[in-house]
Amino acid sequence: MKFGIVAFPSKKLQDLANAYRKRYDPHYALITPHMTVKGVFEANDQEIKEVAKAIKEVTNKHQPFELNVSKVGTFAPITNTIYFKATPNEELLALHKDLNHNFFGKEPEFAFVPHITIAQKLTSGEHDDIIGQLKMVGVDHTETIDRLHLLYQLEDGSWTVFETFRLDEDN
Repeated sequence: MKFGIVAFPSKKLQDLANAYRKRYDPHYALITPHMTVKGVFEANDQEIKEVAKAIKEVTNKHQPFELNVSKVGTFAPITNTIYFKATPNEELLALHKDLNHNFFGKEPEFAFVPHITIAQKLTSGEHDDIIGQLKMVGVDHTETIDRLHLLYQLEDGSWTVFETFRLDEDN
């Protein structure tokens, strides 16, 4: 089964992201707006129990972190994906490192760019038409993230929460 670890932003930021995702993201109906902390990995029923236990150990030693989204970015020309860029901070980077290096699954393929996708799988023309407009509109949002979610993928391709972990629960 496929799993991933994400942080869900507040409803306010989700609503803003969904205003764009409805039109520009074919995954709109499959997953709520989120920031991926650990990308897709495979695990069976037994392994996921070990993964959940390890996530709990990691989240217990990390504090809630500030999610500051202050601009629109793109992964073009590698992919025509547009996103709200989250400003990396020490706590978020440390959390990402603990959940990706020598942790279940393979090492990340790309450098960590914390973000919330708002458009993807666009043609080059579509991308070029909307990126300038979105950058002008911009985004400015700050909130505290105090939990992470282990998600799994259903047969229809949608993602749902397997377990939720509070950051710094023991302290």
